[in-house]
Amino acid sequence: MRKILTMVLAGGKGERLYPLTEHRAKPAVPFGGKYRIIDFTLSNCLNSGLRRIAVLIQYKSHSLDRHIRIGWNILNAELGEYLASVPPQQRISEDWYRGTADAVYQNLFLLDNEQPEFLLVLAGDHVYKMNYADMYNFLLAKQADAVVGAIEIPLAEASRFGVIGVDENYRILRFDEKPQNPAPIPNDPTHAFVSMGIYLFRAPIIRERLIEDAKENSAHDFGKDIIPRMIRENRVYAFKFQDENKKAVKYWRDIGTLDAYWEANMDLVAVDPLFNLYDQEWPIRTYQGQYPPAKFVFAQDYQGGRMGVALDSIVCGGCIISGGRVQNSVLSPNVRVQDHADVRESVVMENVVIGEHARIRRAIIDKDVIIPPKTEIGYDLDSDRRRFTVTESGLVVISKGMKLHASFDSSG
Repeated sequence: MRKILTMVLAGGKGERLYPLTEHRAKPAVPFGGKYRIIDFTLSNCLNSGLRRIAVLIQYKSHSLDRHIRIGWNILNAELGEYLASVPPQQRISEDWYRGTADAVYQNLFLLDNEQPEFLLVLAGDHVYKMNYADMYNFLLAKQADAVVGAIEIPLAEASRFGVIGVDENYRILRFDEKPQNPAPIPNDPTHAFVSMGIYLFRAPIIRERLIEDAKENSAHDFGKDIIPRMIRENRVYAFKFQDENKKAVKYWRDIGTLDAYWEANMDLVAVDPLFNLYDQEWPIRTYQGQYPPAKFVFAQDYQGGRMGVALDSIVCGGCIISGGRVQNSVLSPNVRVQDHADVRESVVMENVVIGEHARIRRAIIDKDVIIPPKTEIGYDLDSDRRRFTVTESGLVVISKGMKLHASFDSSG
């Protein structure tokens, strides 16, 4: 694996996740209580034995850069190892990254400096577990010039993705971006291969292809431009996703919408979640602040009957459930839930305070929000739409640091 240089694409805006991406890049969005979305890709790299990793950042990158700097500064530079964020440097032109391929093209100096035999390109905004060494061994066995990570999904759902058409040996014959009539997998007419946004290349070949693409009037995108051209001129294969999550159904999520983000978080609090955070053989690393343990107070109070409890929930360090109730929810560090507050089916991020007698249902509350006493969120969607983002499914999203006033509470 030392022959591989890894580039993680982490500059996307994540417009469909707005307002969670109002102040941060999509890979920096908190997920699962104490993680950020990029932690899953970076943990895959670490668990796969990759030790030269450049994270290509761009859009509102401050929090992402800080997270990488303080949470992932774990490799030994004396051994030639590093995990570093690399901002746009305008080495080649004055343009920002114009596409996924252009982002790598503008950082070809890394390839020239490191002289790796292979280049692994990853998306920094997907949640999954994968050992990239399996993909590397597959490329060597096939004597391929490039390998594309592929997951099989039902044919009826494939039109939302880049669909890979292969022969019986998994050599790619075609690559169609969101086709109306997806090509099925050979011998399996009910499923199609779709691209996972994972690409492994022989470094000299991809360098040549990126230089060629930069001269053309294209989208400068791996899926739309680079891979289709390589299919015609090089040996390109699809690697069938081998899931390290150890569940009956393979888990790979592009958490691209607010509803998908909420649903993925809600899955984590299930008795048997689809995605396993607790597998010690495949640890998920992140930056962890110095928070005290979570605390639940007021087992009973004879005057008011209050009780501090959390049921079927994830509760991170620094949280205090003080006479309130939390159920089927994810609480990031340093959340306060006060007397008689009721929080259900919600994602609550750092430093949020839920005031006394507040009622929260099916909500995402971003960092540094104070919910005034007796406020109701998720119970009157017409009222919620006047002040918050509300999705078509009725999920209420409150922006980071938003100021709420007591005049908005249900008591008037």
